[in-house]
This record gives sequence, structure tokens and C-alpha cells, in this order.
Amino acid sequence: MLRTLLLRVLAPVVLGNAWAQTGQLPYPPRIEDARVEVYKSAGDVRLNIYIFEPPGHRAGARRPAIVFFFGGGWRSGSPQQFAPQCRHLASRGMVAFAADYRVASRHNVKVVDCVRDAKSAIRWVRANADRLGVDPDRIAAGGGSAGGHLAAAAALLPDFDEPGEDQRISSRPNALVLFNPALVLAPVEGLPFPRNLAELTERLGAEPQALSPYHHIRKGAPPTIIFHGKADTTVPYRTVELFTQRMLEAGNRCELVGFEGAAHGFFNYGRGNNKAYYETLHKMEEFLASLGYLSAR
Repeated sequence: MLRTLLLRVLAPVVLGNAWAQTGQLPYPPRIEDARVEVYKSAGDVRLNIYIFEPPGHRAGARRPAIVFFFGGGWRSGSPQQFAPQCRHLASRGMVAFAADYRVASRHNVKVVDCVRDAKSAIRWVRANADRLGVDPDRIAAGGGSAGGHLAAAAALLPDFDEPGEDQRISSRPNALVLFNPALVLAPVEGLPFPRNLAELTERLGAEPQALSPYHHIRKGAPPTIIFHGKADTTVPYRTVELFTQRMLEAGNRCELVGFEGAAHGFFNYGRGNNKAYYETLHKMEEFLASLGYLSAR
């Protein structure tokens, strides 16, 4: 199972869901109803963050926020993926962000660089919280597939903050909302694993265990909800079961919501009749409401 995960998610191909096929989408995207700022410059690359604000929003409002990271195997993808979720959460009173980050196909980077960008995005939101009208103690992170990995990596990995940034400002989110995330990137007892760790290390840009959220679970991790298809052959369901089990054993809150017969990317807006999109949206609302980020319906 884990071999399937690594071969498919780390392979130099585009993942088989509509939002990963970004060669057909303009880049950088234009999202007309979002405000755009640059949260980071890496060399000559300027990384945008797309901001969706509640009606009547203002600076100093101290609203809860969420930062989403797109999927695409750390090779491709677009911030447009989570624009529908951002719009909905903004209508409910949260400030929602869709962050761009460097990927292999556009910027020739390693996975470790993607992690640095994700940590930078969360730190940027927290550093600018007053101006953005965000509560710095209520910043969630979310994402799908590779983007789910980045959200979890920002929460759990102790290393890979961008050098030169103010380390006194935390890059750690206060909660996690993960959609078929890649959470196990290193050997785990009982799961098959590819033997060519040297090749994997080269692709990741660091030792696999250093970038594997599962291997860094500890007491005090942010409350987490995971949405995952039980028929996912890209990121096997067993990996999120193990992650959830380890989170609970450490005394952390972690909810796993499995979807029978659902494949990778099942949650995306526009997939099928949008049934899974709305189901995950409503369960996400319930989770965020339980944390005090949204009012209960």
C-alpha cells in the first residue's frame, strides 16, 4: 500500500483528478472575488495568497482564519482548487486564504521547499493578523493530497522554517482540515515500503522520516479532521487510519471520516454531482464550529 502511495504521489506525473490537471489552467490564476497579496519572494518567484473575506470585514476584527494548500503531487496544482471552500467559509464569517507555493514542474524545487513555503504562508498570516482582521490564535490549515501533507507538515514537523524569517512568530496552525492527505512518507512497521530510499530522499530533498507527519506526532498536536476515500489507490486509506490511531494514542483529537467507494480527489467541487463536496463541506463546518471557529447552524 505505501509503495503505491509513494510511486503515485511522488511520481513525475500529474495526479488523476481535475484540479491536478493544471496545464489547462492559467498560471498564476486570477480569482476575481479574492484579494491578492504576495506573502513570500523566493529568488525571482513571487508567491501569491488569495484572500476571501466575510462581508463587512475590517482590520482588527480578530476573526478565525483558514489557509488552504492545493494538491498535485508537489509537482503541479493551483490555488483555485480550494476557492469554493474559501468562498463558503468566508460567507460564514471566517477569513479564508488559498496559498500558492513552489512546485517541481514550475520551479524545479524539492518537497522540502514546498514545506518551507507552507510554513511561510501560515507565519505571514499570523504576522499580519491585525491588518488582515485575523485572530492569530485561531488559524487553521487545510489541503488536499500533497496540500494536506503541507498543512500537516506545518503543524508537526519541527524543522524546515524558512531561514531569515522571524522565528518568534509561529508557523504552526491551530487546527487541521485534511482531504486525502499524504501523511506517511517513511517506513512504518507493517506497511510495504520501496527499497530505493536514496531516490526518494533525492525527490524529497531531505530524509523521508524528516518530512513524514506520521513520524512526528506528539502530544499537543492541533485538533484534526481527515476526509478520505476508502477506495483511494493514490494515498491508501490504511495510512490515514494509522495516522489517526497514533494521534489518539498521543492524546490528540483526530477524527477520520471515511467515504465508501470514493477515490482520490473525491471531495473536489465539480466532481460527480458534488455530493461528496457538500458532505465534506458540512462536516468541516461542524468540526470548525466545535472549535469555536464558526457558529453552529
